[in-house]
Amino acid sequence: MTTQTIPQELDGAELARAVADIPLAEIDVARPSLFQSDKVGTFFERLRREDPVHYCAESTYGAYWSITRYNDIMAVDTNHKVFSSEAKLGGIAIQDMHSDQSNLELEMFIAMDQPKHDAQRKAVTPAVAPSNLLLLEPVIRERAGEILDSLPVGEEIDWVKSVSVELTTMTLATLFDFPWDERARLTRWSDITTAIPGAGIVDTYEQRREELIECAMYFKGLWDQRIDQPGGNDLISMMANSPATREMPFLEFLGNLLLLIVGGNDTTRNSISGGVMALNRHPDQYDKLRSDPVLIGNMIPEIIRWQTPLTHMRRTALEDSEIGGKRIAKGDKVVMWYLSGNRDETVIDRPEEFIIDRKNPRQHLSFGYGIHRCMGNRLAELQLRIIWEEIQKRFHFVEVVGEPERLLSNLVRGITRLPVKLHAH
Repeated sequence: MTTQTIPQELDGAELARAVADIPLAEIDVARPSLFQSDKVGTFFERLRREDPVHYCAESTYGAYWSITRYNDIMAVDTNHKVFSSEAKLGGIAIQDMHSDQSNLELEMFIAMDQPKHDAQRKAVTPAVAPSNLLLLEPVIRERAGEILDSLPVGEEIDWVKSVSVELTTMTLATLFDFPWDERARLTRWSDITTAIPGAGIVDTYEQRREELIECAMYFKGLWDQRIDQPGGNDLISMMANSPATREMPFLEFLGNLLLLIVGGNDTTRNSISGGVMALNRHPDQYDKLRSDPVLIGNMIPEIIRWQTPLTHMRRTALEDSEIGGKRIAKGDKVVMWYLSGNRDETVIDRPEEFIIDRKNPRQHLSFGYGIHRCMGNRLAELQLRIIWEEIQKRFHFVEVVGEPERLLSNLVRGITRLPVKLHAH
C-alpha cells in the first residue's frame, strides 16, 4: 500500500494499520487529498513517533524534509539566518512560488529575508496595532450582531457562507477601506490565490492569472487615489505613503496585496468554522462554555491550535545544518508542519482533545514564530472572541447537522461548507 492508494473509507484503527504498512521512505504527507479527507493526522502521528525529521525524495513538489515535532519546528522558524523565506529560492509554501503556470513571479514581504522584510512589514503593521484594534472592536461587534440576527433559527444553513465568510470579508474591507458594495471580490481573490486550478474555484492557470491581474488593477486604482494623501489608516494608504513600499514594482505590489488578503481572510474564516466543529465534537466543552462564557478568552487560542488554519510554512536551507540528528544540505526544502506540531504529544498535553480551559492555550504554532510571526494574530483573536461572545448571547447551541466539506489544499486547512442549525436559548 502507498500514500495514495489508502482507501477513502478507512478511518480510526483501520487507517492507522494501513498507514503503518507503508514503507517510511515512501510516505508523502504533502498530497492535498489527505487534507481534504482529514486523514493526514494519522500520517503525522507516525512520523512524529518514528521519523520526526523525514525526507520525502519524490513528490509532486520535488524532494522535501518534513519537520513534524513542535520543538524542531520552533528551531527552524526562529532561525531565519539559516532557513530562508526568499521567493527566489522557492518562498514560504511547499510548492515553489514561481513554479506554477500562472507565470506571475510575485514578491511579498512574508517571502523576503531581512532587511527588506522588516521595512515592508513595518509599513503595514499600524493597521493591526492595539490602538487601531480598539477602534475596530465596536465596528466588528456591531457587524457580528447584525450577521447573527439575520440568521433563521431551526433551519439548516451553511455556517461558512452565512457567518465565517461574511464577518471576515467585512473586516477585510474595513482594513483596506475597500468599496463596501464590492467586498465579495475580496473573498473571491483570497480563494483564487490559494486555489489549485481544476479543483472547483478556478478551472485553469490562465483564468487564475487573469483574475489576479484584475485584482491588481482594481487596487492600483485605489492606490492612485490615495498616494500623496498621508494620514490614511487603511492598508492601501499605508503602503502608498511609506518609503519602504511606495516604489514597489507591480508584481511586488500584487504579492503583498494577496498576502494581506489571504492573511486577513482565510485563517480567521476557517477558525470561526473550526470552532463550531470542535465544540460539536466535544459536547462536554460546549456545556462548559454555556455554564461559564468567561472561558471564551481562553477558548480562542485553543480553537486556533485545534484548527491550525495554515498547515505549513516552508523554508530553504542557506547552508548545511542539522535538525533532530539529520543532516540538511544547503538548498534543501524544509517544511514545518504546524498542524503536526500542534498535535505533538511530547509538548502539548492531550493534543487531540479540544479543551477550552487548557492551562497554556497559547502554546501553539498556528501563527508561526520569529520574524515572520503572523502580524494579524491579535486581529484574528479579536474577531473570534467577538463572534463567540455574540453567539453565546443569542444561541444555546450551534448544532452541526452534516459532514463538513473541506478544501483541496495542503496549505490552507479550509472548511468550504458546514451545515448547521441554530437553537435559541
